[in-house]
Amino acid sequence: MQSTKLLIVDDLPENLQALAKIIEQDDRKIYHATSGDAALALLLEHDFALAILDVMMPDMNGFELAELMRGTEKTRHIPIVFVSAGGKELNYAFKGYETGAVDFLHKPLDIAAVKSKVNVFVSLYQQRIQVKQQVEALEKSQRQLHSTQMELERTLKMRDDFISLVAHELRTPLNTLYIETQMRRLQLQRGDLAAFNQERLHSMIECDTRQINNMIRLINDMVDVSRVNAGNLSIRTERVNLSKLITRIVEDFTQQAQTAGSCFTLKLADDVCGNWDGCRVEQIIVNLITNALRYGGCKPITISLLSMEDHVEVNVQDQGRGIPAHECQRIFEKFSRLDNSEIKEGLGMGLYIARQLAEAHGGSLSVSSKLGEGSRFTLRLPLAWAEGINAALSIEGSA
Repeated sequence: MQSTKLLIVDDLPENLQALAKIIEQDDRKIYHATSGDAALALLLEHDFALAILDVMMPDMNGFELAELMRGTEKTRHIPIVFVSAGGKELNYAFKGYETGAVDFLHKPLDIAAVKSKVNVFVSLYQQRIQVKQQVEALEKSQRQLHSTQMELERTLKMRDDFISLVAHELRTPLNTLYIETQMRRLQLQRGDLAAFNQERLHSMIECDTRQINNMIRLINDMVDVSRVNAGNLSIRTERVNLSKLITRIVEDFTQQAQTAGSCFTLKLADDVCGNWDGCRVEQIIVNLITNALRYGGCKPITISLLSMEDHVEVNVQDQGRGIPAHECQRIFEKFSRLDNSEIKEGLGMGLYIARQLAEAHGGSLSVSSKLGEGSRFTLRLPLAWAEGINAALSIEGSA
């Protein structure tokens, strides 16, 4: 336990030394003051368990010092014991109690009585400190409990919202598949084989494939989030030509972009290569292009690839409505969507997973945006794979 501080005030050094000798113990720290001014300086600097004041001192007597102590918030609570060589007939004790003293001692001092009284006040002080610490600990526990309760409620709400969202998102492709299946059954029952000519079959397969891919994407997103939460996100590195990878991805999205009334502009450095997980990097870029098509306002999308000294930078720039500044970080959180957005597709996990994948590579994913001018997402990947990261992920990659 921290040493208990005691203050003794007397204008005579020999009296200070004698009184200090009586009350000293290993768990106590005794401060001396030979004047009222010196005592006030110590009182404002330290928290004392007890102040023992001599009544008769020049410049400022003990009673005056006590009145000043009682008028100051920091020193008001400190117990005061007066010591006086004056006779009892001077009625100093009565005046001392009037100034807020808790006891009055007459010289010559009764050593046993002094020790006993000081022990009582030290014990009371220590108990008060312990109670204060216990109250603070209890208040801290209550705050932590409240915080935990709020976090639990938030988690439960997020879980319920997530389940509802998954059910809604899966219901759409399932309903489409179900309706298509029922229509085909009716057509077969009626013998309407013309409904299954080559052109119609091709259209059916494309529709079914699109709905199935939507469900697979949702399921993969859920699996990836679970892996991130468990710390088991796997990265399998290989030599990747990022220039060719982006070109292929854009080619795959060309038809979708035309349908959406958009187009791509590519600004790619030639043959930019590095050691990355090609599938995971593709997952990031696909997410960024999908978002650009979704929120880009049917305007052209620019995709650039720059090779720096120690890293590469992929930028996906759209010309949509942009993202408010207060949402630029929130969109990377789980289950996050833009407020006031008319588009409600997906689980709101794409950018969260994309950032986790970028960071798993030792890179980063960020956004800059201006309302009315569009958004630019920037993926940075290190050219030199960090040895520590590679070692940490090699076990997961071999799983």
